[in-house]
Amino acid sequence: MINHSRPTISYRDITSVKQILRSGYIANGPVCKKFERDFSRFIGVRQSAAATSGTAALHLALLALNIGPKDEVIIPSFVCTAVLNAVNYTGATAKLADIELEDFNLSLADVKKKLSKKTKVIILPHMFGKPAEIYDFLKLGIPVIENCAQSVGAKVGGKRTGSFGTLSTFSFYATKMLTTGYGGMVCSNNSLYMRKIKDLLDFDEREDYKVRYNYRMSDISAALGLNQLKRLNSFIAKRKRLAGIYEEILSKSKKIILPSGKNHIYFRYVIRIKGDIKKVIKKLARKGIEAKRPVFRPLHQYLGLKKINFPNTEAAYKSAISLPIYPTLNEEQVKFIAEATIEAVE
Repeated sequence: MINHSRPTISYRDITSVKQILRSGYIANGPVCKKFERDFSRFIGVRQSAAATSGTAALHLALLALNIGPKDEVIIPSFVCTAVLNAVNYTGATAKLADIELEDFNLSLADVKKKLSKKTKVIILPHMFGKPAEIYDFLKLGIPVIENCAQSVGAKVGGKRTGSFGTLSTFSFYATKMLTTGYGGMVCSNNSLYMRKIKDLLDFDEREDYKVRYNYRMSDISAALGLNQLKRLNSFIAKRKRLAGIYEEILSKSKKIILPSGKNHIYFRYVIRIKGDIKKVIKKLARKGIEAKRPVFRPLHQYLGLKKINFPNTEAAYKSAISLPIYPTLNEEQVKFIAEATIEAVE
């Protein structure tokens, strides 16, 4: 079986983790601090704080902005439930918005319709490695949290995603662009927000008491992250090469709509098809290829909201398929997947 996604782990990754284990200092310490500094330099921001997951990072970012029960947070419906969870942790109300079918990113037009006096922040994911139109959202005058869980290393106009918003968050889950197993990062150029976040993370042996969070990353995870960060550009280059092979072969089919390529780093290679995606996924599985829906289920369906208000999300849910793409795949495997996909769709 060709897996839908896999981590890219090297001998040096394993060695770096072994060194931490041998050192005896395996909790949050100097290696994590170095990971934070190196990550800040890579993204192009002043400060970063490592966390146990992307969800934890997003929760901290919302808390830094004082988001609470009386506030509304705009998020896309076509996104992982982790984003909704982070909003719900604060007691705020998640206001769902539709997406653009071309790139699966938040629809600016629909976001404008959802704005109200209660809107305190927009969470803007760069879906599947394709940067959203960040400048247009910044013009709205509402704080933007960039969700870069799927776009670490992507660029817009020479700047990396995560360097534009009021805050930005990242996920380093096992199959993300770079991995620490589980883990995440929150970044900002605003020192006030970052001081608050680090105060929330530093929960033990404090003179005062308030609710703080045991979200700190371990040096074990950070050692893996540091090594992965050094190779991230090569990971991205490989993904782009594989995407080029997909495009060359899949473009022959009139029943397949290819992903928008501008600035894309292809965390996922998501196509749209004319046909029954369940049948196509089953046909691919019979050939030993694991393909998936890129989003298991849209948030508006979980919340029982009217489908008519999310037409593009509904269209994406019914037509989008995510094909395997990761650095350890070889070109022959991708050619096989692409040809099998055309056969399954026709």
